[in-house]
Amino acid sequence: MPDTPTRPLGAQISHMLKARGVDVIFGIPGVHNQEMYRGIEEAGITHVLARHEQGAGFMADGYARASGKPGLAYVITGPGLCNIMTPMGQAYSDSVSMLVISSCLDETSARRGQLHQMKDQRAAADTVCGWSLEARTPQAAYQLVNRAFQEMNSQRRRPKHIQVPISVLEGQAAPHDGGDLGLSEGAAQIDPAQVRDIAGMLSNAKRPLLVLGGGAKEASEEVRAMLARCPVPVFTTYAGRGIVGANYPYLYGSTLARRDSAAIFAQSDLVIAVGTELAEVDIWRDTLGQSATLVRIDIDPEVLSDTAGNTHRYNADARSVFRILAADTSLPERFEWTVEEVTTARARWRAETDAERPGIVPLCDALRVAIPDGTMIYSDMTQFAYVAKEVWDMDRPGHWHHPYGFGTLGYATPAAIGGAIARKGAPTMAIIGDYGFHYTMQELGVAVELGLSLPIILWDNGKLGEIEDSMVRAQIAPNAVVARNPDFCKLAEAFGARSAAPQTIEAFQIAVRDAFDADGPTLIYITPALKA
Repeated sequence: MPDTPTRPLGAQISHMLKARGVDVIFGIPGVHNQEMYRGIEEAGITHVLARHEQGAGFMADGYARASGKPGLAYVITGPGLCNIMTPMGQAYSDSVSMLVISSCLDETSARRGQLHQMKDQRAAADTVCGWSLEARTPQAAYQLVNRAFQEMNSQRRRPKHIQVPISVLEGQAAPHDGGDLGLSEGAAQIDPAQVRDIAGMLSNAKRPLLVLGGGAKEASEEVRAMLARCPVPVFTTYAGRGIVGANYPYLYGSTLARRDSAAIFAQSDLVIAVGTELAEVDIWRDTLGQSATLVRIDIDPEVLSDTAGNTHRYNADARSVFRILAADTSLPERFEWTVEEVTTARARWRAETDAERPGIVPLCDALRVAIPDGTMIYSDMTQFAYVAKEVWDMDRPGHWHHPYGFGTLGYATPAAIGGAIARKGAPTMAIIGDYGFHYTMQELGVAVELGLSLPIILWDNGKLGEIEDSMVRAQIAPNAVVARNPDFCKLAEAFGARSAAPQTIEAFQIAVRDAFDADGPTLIYITPALKA
């Protein structure tokens, strides 16, 4: 038998990733990780060169959210890994499948002063991802890659980090075995008897409420089928928008953060929360406000470990639950809630939102009718997005992505680039504030290089407006909230992008429509002075 041909491990890893379905890798090469680049083109993988590792990480995040596949990033030892840790933290917070592979130094305990040296980079990365592990042999690298893909398919999606010593990347290695991972379909399936218990609680309820988080978005079809016969009023988290569709008459929307929504929960006699942590960034208070029974359904045991009394907990996939409920003909066909109660509350909250951040609601309404059907939107930490997340009901799930939990600035532009790469030819858009744009503006060059038809809505209120408002509420004299901005349109043009600075809402809509038809990115600059 001839010996199995060997190649440098870095090249073998790229071929293994291709065999696992990877088509795109985001990253930046350096002397420490150049061996990882030896096999990329040969394996048939496209590499997207970011301008900063933070941009690479957000692109991988955006790609993963759009494609449903893990986003891959290659970075160097030390600063490269540190730079991508912010996107890793965001992906962890928002349950995004991302695999970051980095090089690492061969030895750090007895040597100091090496290029890119950290005291313990593996441990540093471990603070912002599902796990961070070192592969000291080729077989360990292959095993960890397989483990990452298996876990991201069968458990709650989290980013993973694998680091490989430089000498191991350079060393000869036999190819991976190429065997089938035997990936299971989805997460834990619920016992039908448990669903019957849930159905029984629904049947005995007069004023039930349903709370849907991002973890339930893949069950949208089943949820809608159940609600068509059993019209339970629905609140969603920001990540759960679109699961039931904008036309559902009992949709309270993504308004959990409205303080008086607690009064509505106080009227309920059953609350079913699915695929949501009910975290601070979901409800912005300590509890929902209900005293009735709370049913929690989630694939993550940690979410179900709270100690709140009168709670029923089910470690199960949302789709498996609603598939059974949708077929249950014994569920009630009406409850005591009225459509008028829902529409009155929605109208009140919309008016509150408009009063809190004046002038943005009409812009959201105008933008919503100007974009093509099926547009995927990536937004940043900006007041425009804060308003839109409350007043803009989505018609489908998984089409508005935002840095919800970790809450980093600079997410939208590179994440939208990753999403546009994943959905070639499908409409993609970014919404970002003036300050957030500073964080990752250099990635505009990537969108230009790739010729992406990407509208980037840049909202410039000339300051860190949300922080200024918070300081005023706290009776702190606003400080350090204003920075000198460049001429953003000229900056975009310097990168080779198009730009527009509409002065009216009608001109804004025209600029947006033109941007979707362009053969490259367009920065659309708007300010609070935009008039009807």
